[in-house]
Amino acid sequence: MTREQRRQISTVVRYVLLIAVGIIMVYPLIWMVGATFKTNSEIFTSAWFWPKNPVFDGYNEAFKSYGGKINLLTSMLNTYKIVIPKVIFTLLSATITAYGFSRFEFKGKGLWFGLMLSTLFLPQVVLNAPQYIMFNNWGWTNTYLPLVIPSLFAADTYFVFMLVQFLRGIPKELEEAAKMDGCNSIQTLWYVIVPMLKPTLVSCGLFQFMWTSNDFQGPLIYIADMTKYTNSIYLRMSMDGDTGFQWNRILAMSLISIIPSLIVFFLAQDSFIDGIAAGGVKG
Repeated sequence: MTREQRRQISTVVRYVLLIAVGIIMVYPLIWMVGATFKTNSEIFTSAWFWPKNPVFDGYNEAFKSYGGKINLLTSMLNTYKIVIPKVIFTLLSATITAYGFSRFEFKGKGLWFGLMLSTLFLPQVVLNAPQYIMFNNWGWTNTYLPLVIPSLFAADTYFVFMLVQFLRGIPKELEEAAKMDGCNSIQTLWYVIVPMLKPTLVSCGLFQFMWTSNDFQGPLIYIADMTKYTNSIYLRMSMDGDTGFQWNRILAMSLISIIPSLIVFFLAQDSFIDGIAAGGVKG
């Protein structure tokens, strides 16, 4: 067997394995799409994604209001009232904080950076009680402020660390050249650093977008008004264990809910992959 034949066989085997693994990973999503057209009995008796007798009750019922106060579209709008500002605030605050830690020298820099990283080891559950007491004293409960405002202060340490790792691989000579051309620190950050940070910023934005969209605990703690419920709470609220419910409706609502996230991810997937790869090798 020649070297070229061995290479071709290796390529075929590699692609077959990748396709098989890809099908296994994607199949639950494909099954969910098919299950939106199944009845409850068929959902629990068949693992095949194609419905035998398709029904459209799930989509017909998906947009009906719950208790006359909230429906699927309202809950999705409520979700993005949190997601969009939180993504923007996170990118702004994390970029400025990472730039400060990676490019400026100040007293106690190592200590403060270490303290910041130590917050990564704190589980959110131990912070819930003190944070709730603080926000309640400020009168922020039953609003979206406790879910959005902390992102203005780089509260998500993971993104700061991710950007710092990338900044360590950017030559400082570029900033020195910008300084010689008359740029101050803010101008250097905006015109020199931020364009180079684009792949990592896209990765940070996507992570925050997905995490915030799927957040259940945060809105559950702070939001009491049903009309302000986010999509994750609305979906759970639609599952009534006492009176029973149609799973095709829940799955249809879930599918509709993740469409924006899927669109955003596929539009930004190239930059996302570049950002993850760059953040992993720099520093």
